Amino acid sequence: MRKPTAELLVLVACLFLVALSCKREERTFRVSAPEADAVYSVQLSPLHPGATQPTTQQTAQFPSPIKNPYEENAYALSEGQRLYSAYNCVGCHAHGGGGMGPPLIDDQWIYGYAPEQVYATIVQGRPNGMPSFMGRIPDYQVWQLAAYVRSMSGQASQAAAPGRDDHMKNSPPSNSTDPAKPQNSSLPKSAEMPI
Repeated sequence: MRKPTAELLVLVACLFLVALSCKREERTFRVSAPEADAVYSVQLSPLHPGATQPTTQQTAQFPSPIKNPYEENAYALSEGQRLYSAYNCVGCHAHGGGGMGPPLIDDQWIYGYAPEQVYATIVQGRPNGMPSFMGRIPDYQVWQLAAYVRSMSGQASQAAAPGRDDHMKNSPPSNSTDPAKPQNSSLPKSAEMPI
């Protein structure tokens, strides 16, 4: 029987070191969604009847922003992308470019761009078109949708980019674009509720 040569021992040692140095990427498929109860107390806009501009007391009432951990999870973002088509968000918002509903890939956010504001828009609906999905979609799926919607304008983590659909093959993935600087725009006249 032959003795192993020094070269073979060095090769085995190198392979062993390479195998130990490889760190496997951790993908957590189960991420806890934020608490939905905090969203219902969110003030969506500084607009108040009779007030022209918010005072410092009114702006101090805003709670701290809610962090949506789904925005940093590739699986949750891809589920949000799947749900976006499954719940026919595409029918009104197209693939983010807008249609009957406002576009989601720009920096104009009528009802707010924070995760809790997007959540509230999906759950509560909005006048003149956006239906309420309260009780129809589980909370965790609403948070996944909110994460995907925010990723369209670059607001989610670029490290967790979802796969792109074939219709978007000539553009970069949704959240691999530079983040837009969202701003709350004033409500269009058509979105105001009749008195």
